[in-house]
Amino acid sequence: MRLDDPAAVREQYATEDGLAARATIYGGEGADARDTVLDELRLVQPDRLLEVGCGWGELATRIAAELGCAVVAIDQSPRMVELARERGVDARVGDVQELGFGDAEFDAVVAAWMLYHVPDLDRGLAECSRVLRPNGALIAVTNAAADFAELWDLVGRDTTERLLTFRAENGEEALRRHFGHVARRDVTADVTFADADAVRRYVGSSILGRTYAANVPELDEPLVARKLVTVFVATKAEERVSD
Repeated sequence: MRLDDPAAVREQYATEDGLAARATIYGGEGADARDTVLDELRLVQPDRLLEVGCGWGELATRIAAELGCAVVAIDQSPRMVELARERGVDARVGDVQELGFGDAEFDAVVAAWMLYHVPDLDRGLAECSRVLRPNGALIAVTNAAADFAELWDLVGRDTTERLLTFRAENGEEALRRHFGHVARRDVTADVTFADADAVRRYVGSSILGRTYAANVPELDEPLVARKLVTVFVATKAEERVSD
């Protein structure tokens, strides 16, 4: 099973339980990639923005509040869309591989921690490019393959299969197939797991991790794991007019 397996994605996000469990561990030392997303969007100054894979709408809500732009959001999970709407987000059930929007409708697209779930990555990226205006930007956030290496080494999980999906190590290559310019900002943070129970909750919160929950040993001291995130800014090339 891989992160871009549609059945696994549907199961993982059918409810908010796993997402909520993972969210509780953040707030450690170091930068927050969501702040970086907002910083990059302030440079774009979008009037109309699309978030793909919006989850429960936390980031969409913040973008709308801090940038004052119109935000439309989609997610494949009806439950995530329901939760996002409860936050006041214009959220709709949708698939990044087949966006129900016209060409050049948006000034920016945000894809935060979701492109590694897309079965046909090139199709999804092509759709993001299509709905962007010329010089519009896709802000794509993903983890490195070595993200939380200390935690996964502890439970004996081989994470090399992560490189088969959209990651910090290979994301630029994929984006350059569809966008004129790609830049990256790497964001790191130390996350402290207070005890073995905290580790088990995190490991058990995802479909790919939960089989390793029983491998968590008792800890003599808190576990510190390094969060490795990359924020890519992919700009759509300006259209050339033929003579």
